[in-house]
Amino acid sequence: MGGNTDYGRKIDIMRREALRKLLIELPEICYDFMVSIEPRTSILTRLNYAYDFKIFFSYLSESKFNKKNTADISVDDISNITARDIEMFLEYLSYYTMNGKERTNNNSGKKRKLCSVRSLFKYLYKHQYIKNDVTSLVGTPKIPEKPILKMDYTEVRKLFHNLDSGEKLTPREKAFQKYTLQRDKTIMILLLGTGIRISECVGLNINDIDFEKASFIITRKGGNKALLYLPAEVMEELENYMEIRKHRKTEPGHENALFLSMQNSRITARAVQNMVKKYAGRSIPLKNITPHKFRSTYGTNLYNTTGDIYLVADVLGHKDVNTTKRHYAAINEEKRRIAAQVTEILGNDDDEQ
Repeated sequence: MGGNTDYGRKIDIMRREALRKLLIELPEICYDFMVSIEPRTSILTRLNYAYDFKIFFSYLSESKFNKKNTADISVDDISNITARDIEMFLEYLSYYTMNGKERTNNNSGKKRKLCSVRSLFKYLYKHQYIKNDVTSLVGTPKIPEKPILKMDYTEVRKLFHNLDSGEKLTPREKAFQKYTLQRDKTIMILLLGTGIRISECVGLNINDIDFEKASFIITRKGGNKALLYLPAEVMEELENYMEIRKHRKTEPGHENALFLSMQNSRITARAVQNMVKKYAGRSIPLKNITPHKFRSTYGTNLYNTTGDIYLVADVLGHKDVNTTKRHYAAINEEKRRIAAQVTEILGNDDDEQ
């Protein structure tokens, strides 16, 4: 099926090599932790854990363990870490240098790194390597809720009008667009009409699409596969695109890739981000529209149409429906205004006559 591609295997191998190099620099117990979570996590998740551990133990090496080599930090050392040490680590994340580069973290970045450290300490406590899980004493950085930024129907129509006409493009961009117009249009309508992630989109293969049943298979985070269905508008653009795609000669290893770059290899997530930015930035300049905003637009429209938050969670691939509720089930401002207008408190004077 689509997810198990040459491209995907190359990325997977690169990530595994990066993880092994990082583990050499980390306390030995981190390797045991990675082995324990491997059956239920992706290689990307484990690699992100390792990056976070590298920052955490590098900080502790300097601040608590007298510049001890991070690989030599023992379980006994870890058992002496206090809640205050972790709170100071969170403060350190606001601004620090690593490998000669200045780095900063907002509360979102701090929360993610704290979650990684908590996972490690939870593992150590569960397996009785440490007597106390001090991370449970540390408060989670608060992240303010952001309003969902999405496109309305007028903005969507304007975006596709400018895409078709090319009137907002430079002469150089117009020269390239005659080769990429159908591809770009198909990618954007696919994202907008199905709510799939950008990684799921660029990972699609030709044989993932079932044109007879108007369905397709995507590979979710963690490697799970999901069968989704295609709206008629998306199917039409896909069929138009395939008339062009079947005549393209590809680079070795990319023969089955659905969407191709100008170099005839699988298109990258960065290329799709830049493509969306190019069109959306000139069509809807007051909103920072990204591929993820296409997903938000789809999710909001689906919820407003069906009122079924569980359906939205399933189609978007959310593991926890509370995530979906938090983003899509909130009462919007327009509905609040309507509620205020239709509610009578004191009644009408005419009612008493």
